[in-house]
Amino acid sequence: MNDLGTPVLDNHLHLDRENQGIEAVEDFHRLGGTHLLVVNKPSWHLGVEAETGEDFRDVFEETVSLVEEATEVLRGRAWPVLGVHPGLVTRLTDERGFEPHEARDLMQDGLSVAAEFVRDGRALALKSGRPHYDVSDAVWEASNDVLRHGLDLAADCDCALQLHTETTQDLSDVATWAAERDVPRERVVKHYATGRLVGGTPSVMSEKEYLDVAVEAGEPFLMETDFVDDADRPGAVLGPKTVPRRVQWLLEEGHADAVETAHVETPREVYGIDTLATLSS
Repeated sequence: MNDLGTPVLDNHLHLDRENQGIEAVEDFHRLGGTHLLVVNKPSWHLGVEAETGEDFRDVFEETVSLVEEATEVLRGRAWPVLGVHPGLVTRLTDERGFEPHEARDLMQDGLSVAAEFVRDGRALALKSGRPHYDVSDAVWEASNDVLRHGLDLAADCDCALQLHTETTQDLSDVATWAAERDVPRERVVKHYATGRLVGGTPSVMSEKEYLDVAVEAGEPFLMETDFVDDADRPGAVLGPKTVPRRVQWLLEEGHADAVETAHVETPREVYGIDTLATLSS
């Protein structure tokens, strides 16, 4: 095992026991990774075509189970992040005949079930967002309603909300909605970020070019891979070894302060987790 002398957190990846599953966690561990935030896969990827909010429960339970297994592997631990993928709105409206408001209601109900896991201490944070591709005005507004419901739940649960959104470095609109609900701005986390972000905390894709931007900005940030763990998309996004490798690169480049920001300070501020105290020797 490669000990990098620091906690190493991948802030957003997926696991699927039918694909790499815990083998991916073992790869992450061997390279020096210590902590994971595991986001449930999109429900339909697990064969769940939800009709009610309760139908998402099995998806969330499966993620919690995988996180427990992952924690057994790691020197640190893993936590679940649960929610409803914003791309579901298109699957519902385009493929299953839902009206946008019907899709909204179902997705909001699924998020409410996810919030039960946070309240019970079985999950760390919530996940929501809006499509990253062009949609009709009605679908866009329905998606923003879902996102705002996610913020309502984050306020109620006193937790962070990870967001899958369009490509942008400005989420000022979401920051305004968060402020209206007394959700601290730092708890609005943009997954798949590119280094800088107005209106929340960037979870930076661990490409060197994006990390260079984040280091130069000198602001709080997190690192992620968005590993999809899908046998049909073996080269999609980044692999589970990437964050430890990029941490080693950052340390070699003299950016120890940035590593502490991304893997100790920002996780504490955003999620209230202590990656040092949860690290075993």
